[in-house]
Amino acid sequence: MPIILPVTLMTGSALAFLCLALVVRVGQGRFVHNVSIGDGGNADLLMRMRTHANFVEYVPFILMLMALLELGGAHRTVLAWFGCALVAFRVLHAIGMPRSAPNPYRAIGALGTVALLLAIAVYGVVLSLAA
Repeated sequence: MPIILPVTLMTGSALAFLCLALVVRVGQGRFVHNVSIGDGGNADLLMRMRTHANFVEYVPFILMLMALLELGGAHRTVLAWFGCALVAFRVLHAIGMPRSAPNPYRAIGALGTVALLLAIAVYGVVLSLAA
């Protein structure tokens, strides 16, 4: 049986590994700071939680748009570049979050993710109007 959405599947799989790493980091922070619910007023744990939360706020929506584009006949090479960029931006964001501001990792990761969301949305509008 052929894979229907290979680009989205590969991108989602790569991002799942990053998500798991972020989950582990939150768990480690909870253990180290002895906090089971919330952030306990601890800045380090809050940063870890926000890194994971930011990931969860953006990634599923972008993956959904990528899947819809792939189903709609978008060029797979373009989608593959979008997917690679999304993985890179999310890794940069995760690396940058624990560093003091300003830092280029967080800025490039955050701004790149938002720019990518815009690019994918525009591509979706163009693709749907061309149909």
